[in-house]
Amino acid sequence: MLRVAHTSDLDAATLDAAREMLVEAFERDFEPADWEHALGGIHALVLEDGEVVGHASVVQRRILHGGRALRAGYVEGVVVRADRQRRGVGGALMAEVERVARAAYDLGALAASNAGIALYTGRGWQQWRGPTWALTPYGPRRTAESDGAVYVLPGPVPLDLSGELTCDWRDGDVW
Repeated sequence: MLRVAHTSDLDAATLDAAREMLVEAFERDFEPADWEHALGGIHALVLEDGEVVGHASVVQRRILHGGRALRAGYVEGVVVRADRQRRGVGGALMAEVERVARAAYDLGALAASNAGIALYTGRGWQQWRGPTWALTPYGPRRTAESDGAVYVLPGPVPLDLSGELTCDWRDGDVW
C-alpha cells in the first residue's frame, strides 16, 4: 500500500521505522541531521502488512540559479528495505515525490548516492554539471565535494545545467 502524508500526519512509530531503514541502508552513516532534512514535507511510504518497506520525502528548499531564487522540491530519505528492492517500490516512491515536485515547485533536486543514480536517471533526473555552492552563515561557500552528485528534475523554469547552483544553509550535509 502506498501512503502519502505530511510529516505532521505520521505517527512516531511510522517515522521511526523509516528512519531505522535509512540508518541500516546507509550502514550507520546516517546522522540525526540527515533525518531532520527529511522532515517537514510530504512523505511517500510503501507499507506491506503494516510495515514500512519504503520511504521518500520531498521538502521545500531555496536554490539560487541564474540570478533567481527558486523553490525546489528537494528529495530526501529515499530507501527501500533490502528484501523488497527491485520490485517497483523505489519507482512508486519516486513517482509520488516527483508528482509533488512538479506540481508545487520550480524544480526537483536531490543529492544522489551511487546506489541511487540509476533509479533517478532512469526517471529523467539530470545530473547538474556546473559548480555547486551553499549560502552559509559565513557567506557563499563552494561545495566542490557535491559536484556531480546533485541531480535535478526540471520544471517550468529554464535551467543551465552547467551553471552555478547554490543551496540554502542547513546543519549536516548541505546538499
